Amino acid sequence: MNHGDSKLCAPTDARATPPFGEGVALHATLDDRDRLPCEFPGRAARPEYAMSSSTRIIVDRSLRHIFRIVSFFSVIALAAMVIFVFAQGLGPFFFPTAPSIEVVLENIPSARINGSLYENHRRAIPLDPEASYLIIEFSLSGTPTRISLPLYRNVEDPGRSIEFPPELQDYLSSPEHLSYTLSFPGSLPGLEPRIHINIPEPPYSFRSFITGREWRPVYRKMYGIFPMIIATLLSTLGAVLVGAPVALLSCVLIAEFLPPRLSAAVTGAIELLAGIPSVVYGFFGLMIVVPGIQRLFGSASGSSIAAAIAILSLMILPTIVTIGVTALRSVPATLREASLALGATKMQTAWCVVCTSAKSGLVTGVVLGTARALGETMAVILVAGNSPQIPVSLVSSVRTLTATIALEMGYSAGRHNEMLFSIGIILFLLIFLLNGVIMRLRGKMHTEVSS
Repeated sequence: MNHGDSKLCAPTDARATPPFGEGVALHATLDDRDRLPCEFPGRAARPEYAMSSSTRIIVDRSLRHIFRIVSFFSVIALAAMVIFVFAQGLGPFFFPTAPSIEVVLENIPSARINGSLYENHRRAIPLDPEASYLIIEFSLSGTPTRISLPLYRNVEDPGRSIEFPPELQDYLSSPEHLSYTLSFPGSLPGLEPRIHINIPEPPYSFRSFITGREWRPVYRKMYGIFPMIIATLLSTLGAVLVGAPVALLSCVLIAEFLPPRLSAAVTGAIELLAGIPSVVYGFFGLMIVVPGIQRLFGSASGSSIAAAIAILSLMILPTIVTIGVTALRSVPATLREASLALGATKMQTAWCVVCTSAKSGLVTGVVLGTARALGETMAVILVAGNSPQIPVSLVSSVRTLTATIALEMGYSAGRHNEMLFSIGIILFLLIFLLNGVIMRLRGKMHTEVSS
């Protein structure tokens, strides 16, 4: 090496050797090099913004601790969320909505209930669970009024837990099941004295919840989700049957047959579809797909399970295609070359060699697409019709489990709200079952490939 061609300077550290000539070795240590402002032979000049080794270690340790803390709290938050959902969703099957009958006074400033005086009380007043009568004493237009209602413990039919005498029938109304209201004439309209009597709902049967065919949570207190389970499964299955073959054919076309530039352009367009919000897909279905189905089948409304299948099959395409193309391109080129060398055509190689080797990734893409269709909400709300009934044809209006949660969570309360959490648990179990099936299929595929 010709040291005369290199620009060297004297080391600034006391431990460094003096300037050297040709044939003299360089004895500067690594620390000395870091402190030298000039260049050494065979070593690029150090940037001014470079981080020292000690600073880099501190930063690495700090980031590692931050990531650990964030991961720890993320796991805690996830566990708390799961516990909360299961506690809310399983409660209706084990506990009643209240320990006993509750009374709410409206526009009655003072009243005595079973001997206890309540003044300007706006909250629910629970009764003694062992009480055999409900006695309410209050002043009605200056006239002392006394109401005595017998109470019964009727587990099979809670609606018969209280009996109203004939003289109160003119004042009695039942806005919903297990809820009664006594309305009396008042001095001003809208300020009538009212007494609301709420009977607690008993624990609901899980069998009735799964197999029940009527969803009337407000008035009848009926929480059957069987029609919504059927609608969810049928719409998901239909979307997979329609969208998965198209997606798999697209994967093979993009990965094996299209030129590189065209393949990159098509892949980018498909990935762009994955970023479109669900509400945009739903609006497209509402404006284009729903009227088309209405004209095609001659039905009164195009909002149906057929429209939901069409939109869901379109929405799962980006997921399956993106994962499938990645799996096909990860197959070693030696397998393709060996197949072609044995005389197989490019089509035979693509289907019999490449797809067989990448079938684990293809199945994963189909599963993730199925999960996307199973959990879709907004697009289905806009095109499915939202009628909780079992579909009998492709033009039947349906409501899925996710749509029920989204539509009713805003105004639900009490047992109704808890049942929506129960629907969330059913969705969780469906996705968990789907993942279990997929893991089993992937295990079999790995076993076949290994053998």
